[in-house]
Amino acid sequence: MTINTQRPNCAVPAVRQNLDWLSKAYSKNSAKQCQPDLWVRLLELPSPYSCDEALLLCQVSTDEWLAWVPNHGEVKLCVSQWSRS
Repeated sequence: MTINTQRPNCAVPAVRQNLDWLSKAYSKNSAKQCQPDLWVRLLELPSPYSCDEALLLCQVSTDEWLAWVPNHGEVKLCVSQWSRS
């Protein structure tokens, strides 16, 4: 019995593909990429008595930020819950 150690002709070499377009296509909004210490306008209030603005403290994930809302305190906000204007 002999063992065939040759590579098959159907093998395809691995090629690295440029997927930069993919990350841009799935980003929520390039304007939403902010920095800490920025005041943003809330689209959804955390409570009826809270202010309609929030101070961004730090980014928790790609689409969540920890923010401070006057008359409410710290809150985790999704990017869709605020605007920069």
